[in-house]
Amino acid sequence: MGEYDIDDQAGLLILETAMRAMDRMTMAADLIDKHGAVVVDKFEQLKANPACAVERDSRAAMMAALKSLNLDLEPLGKPGRPPGR
Repeated sequence: MGEYDIDDQAGLLILETAMRAMDRMTMAADLIDKHGAVVVDKFEQLKANPACAVERDSRAAMMAALKSLNLDLEPLGKPGRPPGR
């Protein structure tokens, strides 16, 4: 908040939304780590762990909220492989 001077009500709400989505994403990832990416249903068939969808959707919500904050981020460097490799 301080580094990017987020102090208006709308910015704080967007930031809170991003952080709540990150919390959900982390909880879903913990469930996936515990139970695996696939689970067995009542018919003894493998199916995707429902937490995978929660993790995916929460990640998308977090990224959308962060993007809407329109933070001025410096690029990490030129994309691609370093020269000479």
